[in-house]
Amino acid sequence: MTTVTVVRHGSTEWSRLGRHTGRTDIALDDDGRRAAAALAPLLAARDYSFVLTSPLQRARDTAALAGFGAARVDDDLLEWDYGEYEGLTTAEIRSVRPGWLLWTDGCPGGEDAAAVGARVDRVIERARAAGGGVLLFAHGHVLRVLAARWIELPPTGGMRFALDPARPSLLGYEREVAVIQEWNRPRA
Repeated sequence: MTTVTVVRHGSTEWSRLGRHTGRTDIALDDDGRRAAAALAPLLAARDYSFVLTSPLQRARDTAALAGFGAARVDDDLLEWDYGEYEGLTTAEIRSVRPGWLLWTDGCPGGEDAAAVGARVDRVIERARAAGGGVLLFAHGHVLRVLAARWIELPPTGGMRFALDPARPSLLGYEREVAVIQEWNRPRA
């Protein structure tokens, strides 16, 4: 059966500052580059029939530093489109929209959870069709939605899965039931 290893990109300046980084193409910081390279031996322990990455530099660079520079770009792995909230922190957003929650409120001029869910459903369909081991490099919120959809939760269920930079997680099956086998695994 298919297993899917998902890897959030390494840290960036904006991720360290808590800024919503959707479509802005931010580079990894030095810590992010080191953490991405440290993934190589861990990820090399598995065989992958299918390796995809978000087109954004931080995900592509994480893939390359982890030893998967030939990963195929897939636009469906782009991070959540934060629209007017791009680059803002949650506190900044809540100063003008009290009580705002990404998962239930979405972003003006951007996406809501259902739109992200539709994208990751296509990724999951391709992964299951590929069979064997699948490896995905992408971003925190989109991978959290993907995990929720893998186990048949609504896209908003992703709010329940914290995911740190440069941390691998494993989605698979127990018998015929889709499960999360490992989540937010430490690199060492």
